[in-house]
Amino acid sequence: MLKREKRPLSDLFGIKNFGVNLTTLHPGGESALLHRHSKQDEFIYILEGNPTLVTDEGEVVLSPGMCAGFPAQGIAHHLLNRTKSNVTYLEIGNRTPGDEGSYPADDIQAKLGSDGKWQFTHKDGRKY
Repeated sequence: MLKREKRPLSDLFGIKNFGVNLTTLHPGGESALLHRHSKQDEFIYILEGNPTLVTDEGEVVLSPGMCAGFPAQGIAHHLLNRTKSNVTYLEIGNRTPGDEGSYPADDIQAKLGSDGKWQFTHKDGRKY
């Protein structure tokens, strides 16, 4: 995630029930590891650039003005920037307590704590 810049916009206004991030992926960047949520719905809206949306059902190149949504317990997903230009998009998701993130291709799991921060462990529960 070194080539990803995330600006948490909703936090600036004290919004607690959902999060909005203005995210930029530099060339070669990715939004996250391939993942899905147990309780959280996610929505993305592309502002600039042409990211590749990778899901466990396939890939599609997106362009400005396109959007995608990911209901809880739905398909695993992430964005890759395979271009030579920046990609900028809005990322919106609810902050449902107890949400868990699963990562089908990696030995990692995540749980949203009561403080609103993600806690990551190996799939067998060992801490990183």
